[in-house]
Amino acid sequence: MTSTSIPAAPAVPTVPAAPAVPRRGALRPLGQTEVRITGGFWARRQRVNGRATLAHIESRLESEGWLPNFDLASTGTLPAGRRGREFSDSEVYKYLEALAWEIGRTSDGVLEARFRAIVARVAAAQEPDGYLNTMFGRPGQEPRWANLEWGHELYCLGHLFQAAVARERTRPGADDGLLAVARRAADLVCDVFGPDGIASICGHAEIEVGLAELARLTGDERYLAQARLFIERHGAATLAEHEWGRSYYQDDVPVREADVLRGHAVRANYLSAAAVDVAVESGDDELLDALRRQWERTIARRTYITGGQGSHHQDEAFGDDWELPADRAYSETCAGIGSIMFASRLLLADGDPRYADLVERTLYNVVATSPSAEGTAFYYANTLHERVPGVPADPEATSPRAAGALRAPWFEVSCCPPNVARTFASLDAYVATADDDGVQVQQYARAEVRTTLPDGREVAFDVETNYPEDGLVRVTVRSAGEWTLGLRVPSWAVGAALRARSADGVEEREVAPGLAEVRRRFAEGDVVELDLPVAPRVSVPDPRIDAVRGCVAIERGPEVLALESVDLAPAGLDDVEGVAVDLSSPPVERDGRVWVRVAVAPSGAHAWPYGGAPDAASPATAEVPLVAYHEWAERGPSTMRVFIPVA
Repeated sequence: MTSTSIPAAPAVPTVPAAPAVPRRGALRPLGQTEVRITGGFWARRQRVNGRATLAHIESRLESEGWLPNFDLASTGTLPAGRRGREFSDSEVYKYLEALAWEIGRTSDGVLEARFRAIVARVAAAQEPDGYLNTMFGRPGQEPRWANLEWGHELYCLGHLFQAAVARERTRPGADDGLLAVARRAADLVCDVFGPDGIASICGHAEIEVGLAELARLTGDERYLAQARLFIERHGAATLAEHEWGRSYYQDDVPVREADVLRGHAVRANYLSAAAVDVAVESGDDELLDALRRQWERTIARRTYITGGQGSHHQDEAFGDDWELPADRAYSETCAGIGSIMFASRLLLADGDPRYADLVERTLYNVVATSPSAEGTAFYYANTLHERVPGVPADPEATSPRAAGALRAPWFEVSCCPPNVARTFASLDAYVATADDDGVQVQQYARAEVRTTLPDGREVAFDVETNYPEDGLVRVTVRSAGEWTLGLRVPSWAVGAALRARSADGVEEREVAPGLAEVRRRFAEGDVVELDLPVAPRVSVPDPRIDAVRGCVAIERGPEVLALESVDLAPAGLDDVEGVAVDLSSPPVERDGRVWVRVAVAPSGAHAWPYGGAPDAASPATAEVPLVAYHEWAERGPSTMRVFIPVA
């Protein structure tokens, strides 16, 4: 695929081109026409996503039969020949959403043609009453809505709605027909599941967030009411008992009564994101307070240092408080994306920069970890401790979803690749927010920001930074005016410095974690610099996390670092087991890497791994480099650990 050059940004639309656009709240997102990432870490990820990942996904959607399923539906030949799981339709919709954001970002004519061709195939499969699914409802298939626990019919439609929203926000009034397809399906859902209809929910939350955003887009309050109805039905035991309990699909406790996220981590985050949407739009402070409470405890007790969530493999679920084993971390990529959806909505509602802190942590250490450098292989689950080197995946094969310790090109359950693609393609909309008096930079990337405040004041500035390679963020003002610039200071950035340069001189002050603000009448050319201390630091886990007690992790800026076996050869080692970090020597930076001194336990067989105190003899030590966690396993099979025992 080739991309055309990026055109000049059109006039700022009334509604930002962003995934979530609440009609009220402390902040509003700045969309694609207001923010453009121009270089650095995230621009490189977007470039690979646009040039390689999207084509790879479409190729597999075709070869796996998931796109051809729609052709079979339109020609009336289903169920014969249908391939894929019951939710395979949703991957096509997520891919359409990714295309919509990428077209909005680049105006790529090739992608536009691909988008229209796929929409035509999807539209041809829609039934006259609006029903759209390739797995149910035809002779030889289960009836519509017959398997709400596992069928994913409503889940798939939620992703269809999000794709239609992305398309309309990036290309308002486009004549491809996707929005009409989505509205017909949404109208049917409201008819079938409304107050007088089927009093149940989908086993996998997603329809709720899709309906809420469709309501914001179209102004049709019926969609918001239906989203609210689905949310309120959670916890009423409308679904059949599950082998892992009704908490698996959040049908055990009403949303507003829960204290923490639980059950399947993707489902829980999607539901919570939608509940924020409904609470904000309807002014439901009780519901919003409950979601804040759940977020607080989930982050404090059920989230990995990477931002990953979900410690159970069998049910892809949250464990109990403090149940965060590094070597059994499931930390599904999609759960990380769901967490970003939840946190970013709370950020818009409250303006609290802690939510943006979690978004940053999860972007760098979960979402950026999933795809390979080439953008054509992915992690489904993200372990924090790999004990056995993985076996390279067959590039032509389809892998079990959590098999192996190396990235795979495709999975039998391939929700993660298109989810990563839509996130990277829409990433510009996560960079900055605005309120009535100014703009806040929430995520750091080289970028251009151009927007207009509600009273007509124009705000224009450029962000220059090599973050996270270094911590200097420079904002250069491009239009004169009085407004407030906010720069997020991450929670780890103790000792950050802020400098404001103008014709009148330089003002400098230390700023605490939170939001650092500069309010003044800016002149064109004024510069504000934020200097974040990205030096490596030692992070000690809460002692209640049994699995990593006595261990530490090393972080640098927003990145979590890892010890990988391929870096141990100079020290005469080939495995991360038996290695402990010597904290008498602090981590140091050299040659673009972070180095730590480690102690190596003496090797040798033991008949019984328990007994008295270990030998007090001084172990051998060596200095070894660490790797950014999101780059691990890029150099071939290896063992790896994030949490390292202390010598």
